[in-house]
Amino acid sequence: MIVLEFKLKGKAEQYRIIDDMIRTAQFVRNKTLRHWVDNQGIKLVDLYKQCAVMAKEFEWAGKLNSMARQASAERAIFAIGRFFANCQAKKPGKKGYPQFKKYTRSVEYKTSGWELSTDKRCLTFKDGFAAEKFKLIGSRDLHFYAPDEIKRIRVVRRADGYYAQFCVNVERKEEAISTGKFIGIDVGLNHFYTDSDGETVPNPRYLRKSEKALKRLHQRVSRKKKGSKNRKKAINKLGRKHLKVSRQRKDFAIKTALCVVKSNDFIAYEDLQVRNMVKNHKLAKSISDAAWSQFTQWLEYFGKVYGKTVIAVAPQYTSQNCSNCGNLVKKTLSTRTHICGCGTILERDHNAAKNILAKGLKQAKINLNTVGHTGIHAGGQTDLYLLVVTSTSKSTG
Repeated sequence: MIVLEFKLKGKAEQYRIIDDMIRTAQFVRNKTLRHWVDNQGIKLVDLYKQCAVMAKEFEWAGKLNSMARQASAERAIFAIGRFFANCQAKKPGKKGYPQFKKYTRSVEYKTSGWELSTDKRCLTFKDGFAAEKFKLIGSRDLHFYAPDEIKRIRVVRRADGYYAQFCVNVERKEEAISTGKFIGIDVGLNHFYTDSDGETVPNPRYLRKSEKALKRLHQRVSRKKKGSKNRKKAINKLGRKHLKVSRQRKDFAIKTALCVVKSNDFIAYEDLQVRNMVKNHKLAKSISDAAWSQFTQWLEYFGKVYGKTVIAVAPQYTSQNCSNCGNLVKKTLSTRTHICGCGTILERDHNAAKNILAKGLKQAKINLNTVGHTGIHAGGQTDLYLLVVTSTSKSTG
C-alpha cells in the first residue's frame, strides 16, 4: 500500500463544504463511540449498523456517503479494539481508553462517493454534500494505477489548505544493489546519529532554529481579540510555521533513512522507547525535535522496499559496555568519551554504535569472521543476497 498526496484547488464555498464533511465524519465517529459506551458488551461489528441509523435520524448526516460513514465508525472501532488489546496484554500505564474527538481534520472515503476525471487531474465528490470538482495539484501521476487499485481517499485539512491522499493497493519494490557493508546506528542529540564506522550526521534542530519566529507568532495570537478574524489569521500563520517545521523534519528523516539503506546491506539500530524518554522535561523538546521514531520507521520501510536487512536491537548497556572487550564501564549521560582499561578510547556514541552492530549481527545469526559468501534474509523477504565480506575491521571494531 502506497499513499499519494495532492493538494485540492477549488473555491472558498467548496472548502466550506469540506469542513461540513469533516464535522459530519467527526459526529459519526463520536456517536458510534457513545453507543458503545452506553451499551457495554455489544459486539464491535454491531457498531456498523449505527451508521444507517444515524443517516435516518439526522438528515445532514445522511448526506455523507455511506462508506464514508462506515470509515468514520471504523475509527471508533479501531480505538476500542486497541484499548481491549492493551488490557489483554497488560500494558503498563494508561491503556488508551477511547476518547471523543473535538478537532478532527480529515474525512475518509472508500471506493464510492468520489470520481476521478479521465485525465486523472480532477477529483469530484458525488455524495449528498456535492462538493463538486477539485483540481489535483501535485507531482505524482495517477495514470500508473488502475481505478480499482485505489482503495481509499482521505481528505485532510491543514493550515495551508486541503489535501487528498490516495491509498493505492500496490507493492513498491526497488532494485537492490549490494554494497557488502554492515552498519550499526546510535541516534543522539549532539549528532543525529553516529554509525559503527565513526561517521556522524549533524542534528538539524529545526524546531530550535524556528523558536524565535514561533514565539513572535504566539505573541501575535495572544494580542488579538478572541473570536476576531485577525486572531484566526494569526492562528493560521502560526499553524503554517509549525507545519513547515514538521515538513522539514519529515523530509530530513526520509532522505537520511534512504541514504543509509542504499549505502548498506545490513543496518542495526536501537529500539528506543521514545514515549518514555520524553517524560524527562529537560530533554523532551530536543528528543521530539530529533524525530528518532520517524527516522527508524522510514528505515524499516526502505529496508523492505530495497530488500535490505534492518534490525532493531535492545538499547540496554549499548553505551556502558566496551565494544572491544565487553567489560562494563559505567558513565553518566554527561560523560561523552568511553575509556576502558583494555586501552579502548572512543567517542561514547561511536562505542555504542559498535555494540549495536554486534547485537544486530548476533540477533541475525551472522558471523563476519568467516570470509566468503554470507546469506542474509532481507527484511522478511524470500530472496537471499550473497555478500562477499573482504574486510571485517570496520564492522567489528
